[in-house]
Amino acid sequence: MEIESLGGSMLQVARELGWPGEVEMHYGSLEFLGPHVDLIARVSLLLTAVAFGWLLLWRFRARRWTPALPYDAALTAVLLFTVTSRVISPQYLIWLIGLASVCLTVRGTSQRPVAVVVLLTAAVTTIDYPLFFDAMIKGGWQPALVIVTRNGLLLSASLWSAARLWRASVSPLPALQEAPQTRRGPIRVA
Repeated sequence: MEIESLGGSMLQVARELGWPGEVEMHYGSLEFLGPHVDLIARVSLLLTAVAFGWLLLWRFRARRWTPALPYDAALTAVLLFTVTSRVISPQYLIWLIGLASVCLTVRGTSQRPVAVVVLLTAAVTTIDYPLFFDAMIKGGWQPALVIVTRNGLLLSASLWSAARLWRASVSPLPALQEAPQTRRGPIRVA
């Protein structure tokens, strides 16, 4: 479990609360090693499968297609797969910024507010790396709070993106309310 992943942010907090795990270079990445890491990694893989299943369900249920929908769907998919990944490197935010930017160029995108959250996430990432990265390896509340904030923003962007995509393409449109019609009898001519 890489130290900057969603599961890694949980382990950052757990370490500050006494969890005995350590950070080591493992398979070319700085990862947490210790009790329960394997379980968190498996949950992460399970969440990736759930995200894929949700995307398939969305695709089969989507009924309204707009020019913005493919771009919105791409942003949602990359957000979901990024947040469920066992590794979230700072450069992953470049993909998200690029996709969010493309969404903003298309009229009718459902992802406009999500793009703002992606930009906030990128800003917090610039605080995380390089300013707190060494401290994150050693531990401490400040780097733990920075990564929890970054990953919390990323998680909320992912869930919000999925909800907005669903609403834009699957949810039924609200019925238009018609003005009440008064009943008129036949016109009598005298």
